[in-house]
Amino acid sequence: MTDSALLATLRSEARDAPESGIVEVFNYGRGRPGLIPLWVGEGDLPTPGFISEAANRSLADGETFYTYQRGVPELREALARYHMRTFGRAFSPDRFFATIGGMGAIQIAVRMAAGAGDEVIVPTPAWPNLAASVGVGGARPREVAMRFGNAGWTLDLDELFAAAGPRTKALFLNSPCNPTGWTATREELQAILAFARKRGLWIIADEVYHRFSYGAPRSPSFYDVAEDDDRIFYVNTFSKNWAMTGWRIGWLSSPPALGQVIENLVQYSSSGVAAFMQRAATVALDEGEAFIAEQLARARAGRDIVCRGLGATGRVRFSEPAGAFYLFFAVDGEPDTRKLALRLVDEANVGLAPGASFGEAGKGFLRLCYLRSPDQVEEATARLARWLGR
Repeated sequence: MTDSALLATLRSEARDAPESGIVEVFNYGRGRPGLIPLWVGEGDLPTPGFISEAANRSLADGETFYTYQRGVPELREALARYHMRTFGRAFSPDRFFATIGGMGAIQIAVRMAAGAGDEVIVPTPAWPNLAASVGVGGARPREVAMRFGNAGWTLDLDELFAAAGPRTKALFLNSPCNPTGWTATREELQAILAFARKRGLWIIADEVYHRFSYGAPRSPSFYDVAEDDDRIFYVNTFSKNWAMTGWRIGWLSSPPALGQVIENLVQYSSSGVAAFMQRAATVALDEGEAFIAEQLARARAGRDIVCRGLGATGRVRFSEPAGAFYLFFAVDGEPDTRKLALRLVDEANVGLAPGASFGEAGKGFLRLCYLRSPDQVEEATARLARWLGR
């Protein structure tokens, strides 16, 4: 059987899953001597020792067996405490579920909300895994393009609501946004929630970057405006706040009434998250506020460096991000940013992500992750500025 014939036997949802343009550039430049890698969404700090030590203790204690599908009670209780501190009200541990990374939370949420023949609205530019997870699940992502202008990136709520048709089952919202840094206001969240209630839609709220907010201790959240039984799935991860990208542990928050359904879906996908990872995550939640503050300070410094340095070249267009830790910028005269990202690996020794990976609205832009040491960000900015000035 030929390769094409073999591929033809697969389900179209799997066969047609898009390649990641971010990974293409990552693989192209991986291992280049002296390259500064700003292409993926992670910083350069390793996981803090107090978190890793909790995992080591768990392994030494023999916690290597199957564990709770929903998450160990101690982790779910720590999640409730963390949310209480963050949002200033009580939360039940029953609404939190441990998942294999934020992607595990997204996949479970999508499986519950939409399936074959359904549609999910996704404002773009957006992290490509959001739309791809919808497509792999058999549903259809429907992009709503955000606008870039003098006011920065904006989401037209009338256009967002008009995109909802008879097959629409859910709406994704990532705020603060990867890659643009756009952050929804409390009023925008209230309007979106009111529309979702009226239409009977689920909201999948990706609030991964809610602690990376430059104007307030955190960004506005659906938790600020919603009831506990509203049709909202909150997806989050330990990857960003606590430098745990390689651990692959996240969480899903939902109305507690869905607990058995979520447990079933965990059972039939990952069969749970390793106990030692959950012990580490529990310690991160309870003892990690100082590290989050350090992360935010590094992000703020990185943002200031790249905005100042690239803005001075006169060749780039961008909006200073209000949240997350990315600069999403366009280079005058360079519309094909896939080719440009590959060239910058060769010609500037800096790794960036091409904007087309983030949907149609991202074409013509590049994403730069500035959650790194100020020295590295300064050097990367200098290299890019020299290249732009040639």
